Amino acid sequence: MPLRISDLLARSDLALSVTYDVPPRLLDRTIEAATVSDLPVPGKWLQGGELLMTIGLLLPSDPAACRAYVREVTEGGAACLALGLGQGLPYQEAPAPLVAAAEEAGLPLLTVPDEVPFIAVTKAVFDARADEQREVLHRAFATQRRLTAAAAGDGLRPMLAEWTAATGVGAAVLDPLGRLLATGDRAQHTPPPQARDLLERVAARGLRGSASSTAGGQQLEVQPLGARRLRGLLLLTGRPDDAARSVVPGLVSLLSLELERRHLRDEPERRRRSALLSELLAAEDPAADRARDMLHSVGLTAERVRGVVVEPEDGREAVDGAAGEAAAAAAQEMAADLALAIPGGLVRVTGTGPGGAPGGLIEAVVGEDLDVRDVLARFAPHRPAGIGPATAPEAVRVSLRQAAGLLAVSRSAGEPAEARQSQASRLLLDLGDRRTLHGYADSVLGPLDLADNGEELIATLAAWLETGGAWDATSRRLGVHRHTVRNRLDKAMDLTGRRLDDPDDRFDLWLATRIRRGDAATAGTGGRPAPPPPPTRPGR
Repeated sequence: MPLRISDLLARSDLALSVTYDVPPRLLDRTIEAATVSDLPVPGKWLQGGELLMTIGLLLPSDPAACRAYVREVTEGGAACLALGLGQGLPYQEAPAPLVAAAEEAGLPLLTVPDEVPFIAVTKAVFDARADEQREVLHRAFATQRRLTAAAAGDGLRPMLAEWTAATGVGAAVLDPLGRLLATGDRAQHTPPPQARDLLERVAARGLRGSASSTAGGQQLEVQPLGARRLRGLLLLTGRPDDAARSVVPGLVSLLSLELERRHLRDEPERRRRSALLSELLAAEDPAADRARDMLHSVGLTAERVRGVVVEPEDGREAVDGAAGEAAAAAAQEMAADLALAIPGGLVRVTGTGPGGAPGGLIEAVVGEDLDVRDVLARFAPHRPAGIGPATAPEAVRVSLRQAAGLLAVSRSAGEPAEARQSQASRLLLDLGDRRTLHGYADSVLGPLDLADNGEELIATLAAWLETGGAWDATSRRLGVHRHTVRNRLDKAMDLTGRRLDDPDDRFDLWLATRIRRGDAATAGTGGRPAPPPPPTRPGR
């Protein structure tokens, strides 16, 4: 336990006394150290939390000067002031001006009797601090032993339960997408809402750093887990004391080891799903029912799917030997990450990539409603990627072929390239007179321009339309809660008099936002703006 002023007062061998009726809350102050100084301005020599002792050799006698002295001690961070009394010393009792100044400033003022030397007080403080540090080490070692024993058990939960029982700090492990894997509290099924931004920030940085914050009076901390790649996130809810803080690195190491072990254990299932994808793609003309059943067997129930192709390494130059093996291993690791993030986990690595690169290409089949760009930005950042059009499950080979054909475009643009089945919007925007088009956009979006947060409303509307009316995808893209997206769109519709579930209104709004984006919208797609999303009813 920390050493407090009240602890020193309770020691009969020190015989310390208070000079006025000090409130209990002031006596609960922690003593970090003890020091002696008779300087009239000792503040700059203090670090905070000290018991400052003086014999008052240069202590002022008038009230104003005493108040200035006490203010200097208080601003220096001292926990309390102690005045030495005795024969041959300046004071045999605490002077009234000093007592009044200390009481006014809320600074505990103690007296040290003649028979107790300052060194005895100093030794008592440092002995107590040493005992405190030993207790911290003992508790840290005990907690570490409990965690190590729990690590021999089955899974993540035993370690998290031991941690919470030993420290009182809540703990949960989530995957890189923020999905809960295990928690030390069986009653907790989801992380606190205020932890979402913190989890996303750490996940975006990979293994490069942790983060902490205080939200709603609750201390939150997120640590990345994994050896060479991000395998998960540790969320701590609460404020660890010194003993618990010293064990956090050990907890991170043990949880990382368990996640790496789980990653290896899941390898056979990843291989099975890779083989299932190969079987689906091997058939030239698979039956619709057969293709749908294969996808349903791994939990991919979307009515329409699309193919995604990623180039994990630079495919323009062939490599061999150790470099080739490293490239192949990197491709497999990236494929495993994508399999974790993609519902169904239908991911495979082909034998070779463009130019004979041994790293190969990563092929995946995903549901139409998945925010593929968000997944690629998280697990395949800065890598060329093609996204095929949505098709029926039996025609996914065609979508994959189109996705592969877009790798060169993606490599040149520096971002994933997406195949589009409709080019009507491109024709309309390319042939239309710019002045006429901008006048049209102004007539549609003019009411939003006049609103106080008009730019925010238009940006939210554009993001929602570009994601095909997907609330969660829009929320992630803008970094706000989905309820915020809904509120903004409701306000935008009230201002414009439009309806998002009306196909004509929706097309007008999409076209107006695309016109407003102008050249910026076509710069990354070779002059080809994306077509409007198909009309769907909001809230789906």
